[in-house]
Amino acid sequence: MAGSPTARRRRLAIELKRLREESRLTCSQVGKQLDWSSSKVSRMETGQGRVQPSDVDALCRLYATPDDLRGLLKELAKESKTKGWWHAHGDAIPAWFSVYVGLEQAVSDLRTYHAEFIPGLLQTHEYAAELSRAWVDHTPEDIQRMVDVRMRRQELLISDSAPDLWAVVHQSALLHTIGSRQVMTRQLERMLEIQKLKNVTVQVLPFDAGAYPTTGSFTVLGFPEQEDPDLVYREGLTDSVYLEEPKDVALYTKAFDHLRALALSPQRSALLITRLLEENSR
Repeated sequence: MAGSPTARRRRLAIELKRLREESRLTCSQVGKQLDWSSSKVSRMETGQGRVQPSDVDALCRLYATPDDLRGLLKELAKESKTKGWWHAHGDAIPAWFSVYVGLEQAVSDLRTYHAEFIPGLLQTHEYAAELSRAWVDHTPEDIQRMVDVRMRRQELLISDSAPDLWAVVHQSALLHTIGSRQVMTRQLERMLEIQKLKNVTVQVLPFDAGAYPTTGSFTVLGFPEQEDPDLVYREGLTDSVYLEEPKDVALYTKAFDHLRALALSPQRSALLITRLLEENSR
């Protein structure tokens, strides 16, 4: 699996749940046999908290897991305990968003729709700073660290293992002035620049697109390994929601396909951004 402790933890959780279900045991039954609480078993299967290699070993022995797979899962448990670069920024990343950043480092593709603001992976330093200042309880040091994290995240798009990013941005986000006209000028220029990358596609959903199926911004994360199913991420003010049920992921995937079908083509989107840039620069 790609080099992210968060993604390794997710893979481990998926495998442990699969092994239990194949053994036709409930979390409660596993807990009784290992003298654990059922909640401990459940937490390990949902990726909440750290899983010790010794715990993995005990589970694999109970499930009669082959030695080679048991060794692989114990190694995943060890690697999932390492810290990613984002952990060095402390409170600049809330715990609930830290999970997303960790998963983002392991994706093969990102499909994202944004209705209010420019997506974080496309933002300039100035634009990101203005958004961070909107949180009145943040100190200047907090704001700088938050912006540093966002800029560091963008390095993913030009890395050797860069994922494909497909972003649909509502036209209102382009017209929503953040900071100043100068900030927006640089932001629009940034969008034109970044969409030249072969792995980045940007489309604008125009005001006259008509009705479409969405309840707000969301991101579908895709992973390179078949064993790691896609998931959907939605962000709130104080927490986030991860949807992993196949029916939910399929619904959001269909919604995204509908949105990009209604949006302007990448070429026409670039023309619209260029026109807005010219108007903003006058």
